[in-house]
Amino acid sequence: MRRTLFALALALGLSAPVAAETVARPVSWQHGETTFDGYLVYDADEDDLRPGLLMVPNWMGVNESALEKAKALADDDYVILLVDMYGRGLRPANADEAGKAAGAVYADRDALRGRINAALGVLRGSAGKAPVDPDRIGGIGFCFGGAIVLELARSGADVAGVVSFHGNLSTPLPAKAGEVGASVLVLNGAADTYVPQAQINGFQAEMAAAGADWQFVNFGGAVHCFAEADANSPGCLYEPRAAKRAYAMMEDFFDELF
Repeated sequence: MRRTLFALALALGLSAPVAAETVARPVSWQHGETTFDGYLVYDADEDDLRPGLLMVPNWMGVNESALEKAKALADDDYVILLVDMYGRGLRPANADEAGKAAGAVYADRDALRGRINAALGVLRGSAGKAPVDPDRIGGIGFCFGGAIVLELARSGADVAGVVSFHGNLSTPLPAKAGEVGASVLVLNGAADTYVPQAQINGFQAEMAAAGADWQFVNFGGAVHCFAEADANSPGCLYEPRAAKRAYAMMEDFFDELF
């Protein structure tokens, strides 16, 4: 499938070719008193309905890097909503600003869940305006975004499944029995110092107690950010082998669900 080629290029850190008619349409929505600005991304050459994916980027938020990744992943297989979790005008320029922005979102989990569920409504509501099948919806996220899509699943949202790439696993609002209807795939770096073993143990116990359909995969030698080709700091570093395998697992996961 073409998607395999795109995911492979993405995993290897190459400049993946995107379809000539790839659309990245700005879209805005409201939640509470805040306006959010993201993008609907899809291949306009194809008319067939396809699954929709919420894509929550890392703590740097909606930027050019995240948009290029959304284009590569969308191809002609998905309609992707690149999700803004911060609100209009809040675009971190460095790690310090990103840490403060992400910390503010983490601090109120009820508001966090409200924001990501509002984005879910936007994606599902784009049916008829974009080639998305509203009955086939999932979510993916990277680092900060991985934590967000796990909160989406914990909230009981009506999505088929979520995939967390090297995301934080802890929560002050653990899921209760029967609350997680989405299938959950967690792709984690075994050497990720930001996700200690105690956090992994807690997450696995939480998912088991909730009766969720979940999988947890550790990639040996991989640290935080292993699936992001532009990550190049000691504790947040791209790992091509783990990235290639992780994207393939994501594809298989959604192939089964959709």
